[in-house]
Amino acid sequence: MTGKIYIIGLGPGPAGWLTPEASAALEKVTDLIGYFTYVDRIPPRDGLTVHGSDNRVEIDRSRHALQLACEGKIVGVVSGGDPGVFAMAAAVLEAVENGPQEWRALDIEVLPGISAMQAAAARLGAPLGGDFCAISLSDNLKPWSLIERRLQAASDGDFVLALYNPASKARPKQIFDAFALLRKWRPAQTPVAFARAVGRPDERIVLTTLGEADPGVADMSTLVMIGATTTHLIERPEGRPFVLTPRSYEADR
Repeated sequence: MTGKIYIIGLGPGPAGWLTPEASAALEKVTDLIGYFTYVDRIPPRDGLTVHGSDNRVEIDRSRHALQLACEGKIVGVVSGGDPGVFAMAAAVLEAVENGPQEWRALDIEVLPGISAMQAAAARLGAPLGGDFCAISLSDNLKPWSLIERRLQAASDGDFVLALYNPASKARPKQIFDAFALLRKWRPAQTPVAFARAVGRPDERIVLTTLGEADPGVADMSTLVMIGATTTHLIERPEGRPFVLTPRSYEADR
């Protein structure tokens, strides 16, 4: 087959956070597929056809990309952040696994991007200096009971938590439920950060504690970071404190 699919991570937003590899691929593609918000970030050019779609049609979007590639198109499937983190790399490969055998022969390449978790960590200092895990609070594709089990397991393991998809108009309650559970398992003074739209003009960082946090400030543009027992602040004479999770861990914790 002559077609190809690039699954491209656009990063959180700023042009400086788009990798040279991703930029080069975007110049090659004949067709661009993705959520409206993400494809709108790519400047139009001659020879490029843009296929924007809603945020909740990932499998349909993936099948469309695979069909275009079978027709010989060079297709770019774009995600914000990294395409392998709760994003389009998994959706495309799920479509491949469950689709026609010919899709498995297509040339498909995943191009990494800076994730929301990495961008938020860079703004905060070093909250991911020790062990951490990422959990999506969306229960669109998995039951809430499973999310609860994973939150408890991560708390029992004393991981730093990066919470993706914390709240949306259709799911306003889950972030409150998650915080209610975490407050049972972690100290009230645990550092918490709400990192919204990092790198974009409307960026907002709220640094607080688990006991004092208002989960209502989170939306779908927010990455929520919850510290481990070792996570602490380094105060500075000016500016926001640094958040540090040390690389070392005391055996008696």
